[in-house]
Amino acid sequence: MTEPPAVPVMQARGLVKRYGHVTALDGADFDLMPGEVLAVIGDNGAGKTSLIKALTGAVQPDEGEILLGGEPIRFRDPLDARRRGIETVYQDLAVAASLDIASNMFLGREIRRPGPLGTIFRMLDHKRMREESARHMAELKIGLRSLTQPVESLSGGQRQGVAVARAVAWAQHVVVMDEPTAALGVKESGQVLDMIRRVRDRGLPVILISHNMPHVFEIADRIHVQRLGRRVAQLKPGDHEMAEVVAIMTGALRVDASDETVVADQGAARAIGLS
Repeated sequence: MTEPPAVPVMQARGLVKRYGHVTALDGADFDLMPGEVLAVIGDNGAGKTSLIKALTGAVQPDEGEILLGGEPIRFRDPLDARRRGIETVYQDLAVAASLDIASNMFLGREIRRPGPLGTIFRMLDHKRMREESARHMAELKIGLRSLTQPVESLSGGQRQGVAVARAVAWAQHVVVMDEPTAALGVKESGQVLDMIRRVRDRGLPVILISHNMPHVFEIADRIHVQRLGRRVAQLKPGDHEMAEVVAIMTGALRVDASDETVVADQGAARAIGLS
């Protein structure tokens, strides 16, 4: 007996977003499956930023619907998306540099001490927050000298680790990572990719927005290609060469929807040296 197909964790159907005369999303579709790293790629102006903003509550689509666990949903704002278990690691990390690691982990979600000390005097339970932070860091194998050190004293990769650990600690459904290796060196980029694998291995699907194609091919289970405001292809890295995926992204090649074969636009393909 065959198992029924898995229900996507998150979907979008026919998303449209206009800014005046500019159409950023033009009927965009999206599918994120359980336990996968889905890379979202696209050239500048492809609409991938608007797509991710719609999926995380930062913008409201003009048309179309978003589904979470198969149920239609509409996010009022990013805080609403966070309440629904969708966490985003932004490119600027959104960490408070002057605060320590544990304080950043619980930023906006501080734990108060039990009894009157917490309810009346609103004192924070720093010991419990440090213990919980240490547990989350250990699960992701993020090695730090002390959880009481300020984030501004950390390297770029370590700061990224704090932001990722915070997202994973609170995410129930999806973790979104926006260019997580953009400002990192080779060694620290490798550490971040290892973290992403560990997040996936814990069962949390990851949406990865990246311009770094080698990293995409190293870490992604599937690739969502965005072009001119809509999804033009869903690909598996093992089935395509990197140059072919870039050509699809730029329009030199396209995927025939009827049989999923790759078809060349001969003029554009010659222009980039593919034929």
